[in-house]
Amino acid sequence: MAGFFVTFEGIDKSGKTTQAALLAEKLRKKGRDVVFTQEPGGTELGREIRHLVLGWRPRAAVVALAEMLLFAADRAQHVAEVIRPALEAGKVVISNRFVDSTTAYQGYGRGMDLGQLRAIQEVASDGLRPDLTVLIDIDVATSRERGGASDRLEAENDLFFERIREGYLALGRTDPNRIFRVEGHLSVEVVSQHIYAEVSNRLGLDNRL
Repeated sequence: MAGFFVTFEGIDKSGKTTQAALLAEKLRKKGRDVVFTQEPGGTELGREIRHLVLGWRPRAAVVALAEMLLFAADRAQHVAEVIRPALEAGKVVISNRFVDSTTAYQGYGRGMDLGQLRAIQEVASDGLRPDLTVLIDIDVATSRERGGASDRLEAENDLFFERIREGYLALGRTDPNRIFRVEGHLSVEVVSQHIYAEVSNRLGLDNRL
């Protein structure tokens, strides 16, 4: 049985973590072996990097290149230690964030060169691409209504997140076969149903829960 790689993307507070966990639960009930992970922080090294890029607030600004390279280091370890071995073992891997986050946040959000980003992320990910990316789309106002900033990136201004959202939507237009967009303002259960229907169809599973 071949492995299947699903990633969840979207701006902060879009509901990615909740929906990724719900999908993992539903697939396990269908008998699939599921690995549920995240970026940054899916490995021991990644948890230290997560603190650096999200939890730590240094006095001096973190330059965009340094920020991106820290995320790339987390990704390289994540792919080698967790994602690729699980896929090779025939498991379903569900990751809360992957390469598209770097493109959206550091590319569109920070204004870094997209070509340069693609080249670096190709190396960091060892050329691995998701079979399916679930983009949970909400507007920035809805994101703010769902809670205040809890990490360094969430403390950025609304314009930063507007650029990120536009970046995600642009990615969806350029890769519609991989990126499945879901309206994130719908109820948790309705969003979950839409996602499971898409995943079960691609996996050839009965979509009845």
